[in-house]
Amino acid sequence: MTKVLHTESAPAAIGPYVQGVDLGNMVLTSGQIPVNPATGEVSADIAEQARQSLENVKAVVESSGLKVSDIVKLTVFVKDLNDFGTVNEVYGKFFDEHGVANYPARSCVEVARLPKDVGIEIEAIAVRK
Repeated sequence: MTKVLHTESAPAAIGPYVQGVDLGNMVLTSGQIPVNPATGEVSADIAEQARQSLENVKAVVESSGLKVSDIVKLTVFVKDLNDFGTVNEVYGKFFDEHGVANYPARSCVEVARLPKDVGIEIEAIAVRK
C-alpha cells in the first residue's frame, strides 16, 4: 500500500505532486529544491543550496521513519555542471556527518532550468531494511 509522505520540515510541493511516497519497502522522494521550509528563502550560494536540498531530502526520508543511511540512490540535477566540485564537497560532508560508511549510488545531470530558477534539485530512493 502506498502512503503519501508530508512533512513541514521540507518545502511544500509547488505543483500537483507530493513530497514523497512510502511503498512499504521503499521510499521515493520528489525532487527537493533548496527552499528553506521555515522562511521560503533560497540562498544564492550553490554550496548552501546543495546543503538545503540534502536537508530537505533528509526531512522527507525521515518522515517515513527511515534515516539518511537508508538512502541507496540519489539523482542530482544542476543548472551548471561547473558546480559539480562544490556539490561533491557538500554531498560528501553531509553523508560523513550522518555516519554513512558507503555513499549511495548517484547520478548528476546538468539541466537547462529548474523550478524557481534554483541551481540544484535532488531526489532520492531509500530502502527499508
